[in-house]
Amino acid sequence: MTKEHQGGPRGLAAARKGVWSWLRFTSLRLRLVLVFGLVALTAAVSASGIAYWLNREAVLTRTQDAVLRDFEQEMQSRAGALPEHPTQDELQHTAGQMANSSQRFAVLLVAEGADGTTMYGSSGGLGGFALSDVPQSLRTAVNKEQKLTSANKHPYHLYWQRITDDGTPYLIAGTRVIGGGPTGYMLKSLEPEAKDLNSLAWSLGIATALALLGSALLAQALATTVLKPVHRLGVAARRLGEGKLDTRLRVSGTDELADLSRTFNNAAENLEKRVADMAGREQASRRFVADMSHELRTPLTALTAVTEVLEEELEFAGEGEGGSFDPMVEPAVRLVVSETRRLNDLVENLMEVTRFDAGTARLVLDDVDVADQITACIDARAWLDAVELEAERGIHARLDPRRLDVILANLIGNALKHGGSPVRVSVARADDEIVIRVRDNGPGIPEDVLPHVFDRFYKASASRPRSEGSGLGLSIAMENAHIHGGEITAENAPEGGAVFTLRLPQDPSPPAGEDRAGGDDQGKDAKGQV
Repeated sequence: MTKEHQGGPRGLAAARKGVWSWLRFTSLRLRLVLVFGLVALTAAVSASGIAYWLNREAVLTRTQDAVLRDFEQEMQSRAGALPEHPTQDELQHTAGQMANSSQRFAVLLVAEGADGTTMYGSSGGLGGFALSDVPQSLRTAVNKEQKLTSANKHPYHLYWQRITDDGTPYLIAGTRVIGGGPTGYMLKSLEPEAKDLNSLAWSLGIATALALLGSALLAQALATTVLKPVHRLGVAARRLGEGKLDTRLRVSGTDELADLSRTFNNAAENLEKRVADMAGREQASRRFVADMSHELRTPLTALTAVTEVLEEELEFAGEGEGGSFDPMVEPAVRLVVSETRRLNDLVENLMEVTRFDAGTARLVLDDVDVADQITACIDARAWLDAVELEAERGIHARLDPRRLDVILANLIGNALKHGGSPVRVSVARADDEIVIRVRDNGPGIPEDVLPHVFDRFYKASASRPRSEGSGLGLSIAMENAHIHGGEITAENAPEGGAVFTLRLPQDPSPPAGEDRAGGDDQGKDAKGQV
């Protein structure tokens, strides 16, 4: 397999992730591009709209003024030269002459003949421009006689109107010859001007699109420039969150982002110093606990031997086999025996805790019948009468028998001590897990205590700090579950009593006969910059 094939899926996934992060609406880059694009689009559309409107008015007004001026001149010079009652031929000939002007418009002349009939002369012949093509409102305005005043010296005026027929724009106008004569109407197609305006609109649209594209590219470039330090800051923050406290940012420039990078570097440096100081203190504390535990083992060994002798003397005295104790001394001897055992258990638990903290706790896996292991744990501690076991044989798992025994002893012993018998232990198989539930017959665990039951040295009653337990049992059980890759949860059953649920994988992965370190050995990363 080539290198390109090996890196293909990973590269594709990274590219897909990058695209989705870029397209995500919450992305600052996308929002910057959208804002730039909207601003550019608004500006371009506004400028194009204003330019189109100004050019449209200029083109139409220029064409319209030229046509109306030419029509008015033709009406004065040619139509005004006609007799008061012209003939049909005269009207037709004059309309044709007027249509041949420089503006090339269609002409319709309407006059009253000598016999009182209305005659029409059109430049386009019988099928050309007709009176029906003229809007009624324009005809009414043209034929309406105006009152003469100092401001209005003529009874009739020139009126015009823009119309659209089958999608083609037209300019239509009409007026009457002053002093008597025909009424003339003019029809001029504005299609060339409309085509010019359409071309202008397309040009402005293309310019708007190019402006939008340019603004998007500019926004992308600016966003990259602005967001690159932010991206580097995010990467550095993630590395810092992953525990790489030697992460630093390269600082360049004197702007606000450079100040932010300097602040991040100062914060990371202070955090690294504090964490190093705390780690040193924690390591010293662990070393102290470990050294103290080791140092206590030697005197405890001697004390244990002495207490065993004293315990035997107490038993002989109680059986009347020759030993005797002063009644005033006997309680003190029993207290020494019990406290020595308690101290010995505490030292063993502390040593176990230091192994977990130091990462030196190891698994020695073996193929275990879970039901047999639970039975052996209960039998070794004489709990057969107080524990009910619901487990079928044949449920096997690769576990560390000693550590499983520690977990079970702590869970069952805690249930007997604080919950009361009978304690029910059940075993089930769920997927690739072994599920062991330990349920007691007590009042349950207070809700405020549930989150802390696996904390070290935690005791539910602060007013009774001294008890038979050290407060480490459930914590050690949880650590032993974790080293197997499992978990322990605590809850209250609806019908009463506390339920501890242990979940362990059937195969933690190392092969039989191998040890597995319980800690997470992480190599120290070299100091790097982002």
